[in-house]
This record gives sequence, C-alpha cells and structure tokens, in this order.
Amino acid sequence: QPIGRGFKQRGTPKPGEALTWFSDEMRRVQAHITQQKLKIARTAEDIDRALAGEPHVVLSVEGATFADDDLSQLTVAYDQGVRHVQLVHFVNNAIGDHQTAAPVHKGLTDYGRKVILECNRLGILVDLAHCTSAVVRQALTVSKAPMIWSHSSVNPAGAANWQIPGWRARQLAIDDAQAIAAAGGVVGLWALGADVGQSPEAYAGRIIELVERLGEDHIGFGTDMNALASPALTNFADLRRVVSILEGRNLPEARIRKLAIENYARVLRLAFQAREA
Repeated sequence: QPIGRGFKQRGTPKPGEALTWFSDEMRRVQAHITQQKLKIARTAEDIDRALAGEPHVVLSVEGATFADDDLSQLTVAYDQGVRHVQLVHFVNNAIGDHQTAAPVHKGLTDYGRKVILECNRLGILVDLAHCTSAVVRQALTVSKAPMIWSHSSVNPAGAANWQIPGWRARQLAIDDAQAIAAAGGVVGLWALGADVGQSPEAYAGRIIELVERLGEDHIGFGTDMNALASPALTNFADLRRVVSILEGRNLPEARIRKLAIENYARVLRLAFQAREA
C-alpha cells in the first residue's frame, strides 16, 4: 500500500495464500499467452529462436513469496514455464530483506540460500531487484550462476535506506552494481520518470551512463517500463524508439543488440546451463 513517500505492508499472507495468488495468476497469464498465440521460452533453443526474431515470452515472478511454505513450489513454477524469479518484492517473506521496509532478517536467510540453490538446480534465473545490499552481497556468494537486477537505477553516491522516498530507496548502490557485473550479471534500467526522466532521449542517455560505469556486457533495458508513475510512462512502451536514439548517437549495432536483448539472453542461458551442470 502506498503511504506518504513510500510503502507500508498492510498484512501478512496466511499460509498458502501467496501460492493461491501465484496459481491464479499463472492461469490468467497462460490463457493470455495462448490467446495471443505467443510461445514461452523454456529452453536454450527457445532463446536462440527469440534472438533470431521469433517472439517468445519469459515467464517471471516478482517476489518468491509463493514458495515461502514449500521449496518444492519452485519445481511447480518451473514445470509451468517460469524461468525467472525475483527473490523479494514489497512484501516481507522468508527469503530476505527488501529495500522499502525495515530489515528483519539481517540480509539473506538460510531458507533464502536454499531458494537460490534450488533455482540454480532447476535452471531458473535469479533476480535481485528490491533486495537490500546485504542480500545482494550474500546472494553473490551463494549462486552458481550469474544473476540480474532487473529494474531501478544505479545510485553513484552509495547505498540507500528504507526510510527515504520509495523510488530513491529502490536504487542500487554503485558498488553492489559493480559486484553483480563482476559476477557476470546484468543490471536493467527502469523507466521511472522521477528518476531517469520523461523522454526516450533521457532514458537512452542513462543507458549510456550505465554502460560507462559497468560496461556494455552488464546493462540491459529494464522491466517495469510502464505504469510506474502517474501518468504511466507510455512513451517507453515502444523500445524501438530508444534503439533509434542509440543508433543516432553512433553506438555500434553490436552494442545496441547487447543492451536491448543479448545481455539478458546470455544470463538466462547461463541459468539454464546451471541446471544441466
């Protein structure tokens, strides 16, 4: 629930409640995918097809609270096509602390470590977005595959804290971003107007700044591209505009492909390979 300049959790999910929500959402999403005649990316071959121009959808979950009561629910999610799991969101869970509430776990829990290793075993990409700095650092010592931070921006001034306005609390400290990159991961830039600006030109400019800080192999177009602000940032709905702007700034085509899709595809493939290993 939004409150003031941040968020406040109104209640705690009852046992099984988050899993019920997840199951209901999966039915809705899969029905929509079928209706739209899209394909779900489940294998490395599907990634190759997507890179070749055949549209695929990567099923992801924002917050692994659905697995709080039972680690085996990650297998259920995998069997339904999920290949990308974000550990935490705006709700306290058994995995670790998130950025917009007072820490209760001092970072990643023992159960959270098991969740990461199970994601590795299954071949699910782990997403660190919304995690506190402590969770990020601890997760990097656990995971056997590179991880991503799917959305927000990098704060060059250092770590944020949960008591400041929500969008600032959600930024990623530069040293944590560098640690994710050093482990082979990717950081995605969101399109929140209060942060990156209200135009595709501003978004493209921030992408270039991040490339200069972390390198072209570790930056990607982020999730949460729409509906974060009021009004929704519909200017970013068509990312081809951002691509055109980057082309106009003389970025090599190979670099733009990395930023637009290939960096994410690489870490997703590595997650799949962790299962095979």
